[in-house]
Amino acid sequence: MARTISFLGDSIGLVALILYVADTSATGAAVGVLLLASDFTPSLFSPLLGALVDRVELRRTMIVCEQGQAIVIGTIVLVQPKAAPLFALVALQSLFASAFQAASRSAVVDLVDDDDLEKANALIGAGTNGLEALGPLLAAGLLLFLAPRGLLAVDVVTFVISPMLLAGLPRVAVGVKSGDGVFTDAKDGLVWMWRHRTVRAIALGFFGLVAFTAADDVALAFLGRETFHSGDSGVSLLYAGVGAGLLLGFLALSRRTASAGARVAVIGFAICSVGNLFTGLAPVLLLAVIAQAGRGIGASLVDVGTTTLVQRSAPPEIRARVFANLYGGVGLAAAISYVGGGALVDALSPRAVLILAGACGLAVSALAFIAARETADQ
Repeated sequence: MARTISFLGDSIGLVALILYVADTSATGAAVGVLLLASDFTPSLFSPLLGALVDRVELRRTMIVCEQGQAIVIGTIVLVQPKAAPLFALVALQSLFASAFQAASRSAVVDLVDDDDLEKANALIGAGTNGLEALGPLLAAGLLLFLAPRGLLAVDVVTFVISPMLLAGLPRVAVGVKSGDGVFTDAKDGLVWMWRHRTVRAIALGFFGLVAFTAADDVALAFLGRETFHSGDSGVSLLYAGVGAGLLLGFLALSRRTASAGARVAVIGFAICSVGNLFTGLAPVLLLAVIAQAGRGIGASLVDVGTTTLVQRSAPPEIRARVFANLYGGVGLAAAISYVGGGALVDALSPRAVLILAGACGLAVSALAFIAARETADQ
């Protein structure tokens, strides 16, 4: 419940921040810098963030991170800073959010039985990523009565409610073995990921998949407007298809019995890639929406598979570092894909980018499958 409320607040807050920057700066470049500050900053500091999270009791870490986000967003509401201070505050909030994610994913394994781990991850995924379309819809409704600054105030309220729920959790102890300093602990987290062959195979596969396929979010806007000539409504349907697929996938996984995380993740890689490939080949908008729903189902498998794999593989004293490094790498891959994908859409076409992304994603899926199978056989 805490993660769901917090995620909805993030979704509403992101819409508010984009509108706020658009109103005050009136440039697309400023919005781009805002998104870069939000998405890319945690990638730069993920090893250190994970090392810090592994040193503190996880319930306390989650509560402090939510309170920290409330203070940062509250400062934006009260001070209404200009561009540079605003971007710095957004970057700080993204660090709190990244640390919260690492702590919460790490804590789940200590709160449920191992047989229920995949179901628990799926239910949390349904309440967060599976409801990704709800935040913008709520924001659209609230904007009928509130200014963007008011939306940010709503975001602050969610960060106040979330810690109240987290306070009801039991303590989740951590135990860092080295005690040699944060930088040494950060290095140990990276070394462990590289030496664990299955985690390494899935992490590199996840990075490669996102690097090739995150450009689909750029291509979909142009596919709806220029290829299908359906305007903003068609673009909205394409993005809604992804959200519907995510929700269906998470709900289906929440009813499954436990299974191997690596296998689920690799299947998700392939389904995501096929979804993009079929979207690029779709002759009409409806089939493209269905294909994007398939992509969303694949993304739910990737989320649950990778999360469950790390939870079952990483020792408790290093688990948060692995999560922080994994999703920090994914953020870096997404940034690369957004930049390259935008250039490719201009140079080729939205269809070509989606087909290329799907084909390259399938190649990455095959390599990840081979690597994960080899590690399982050894």
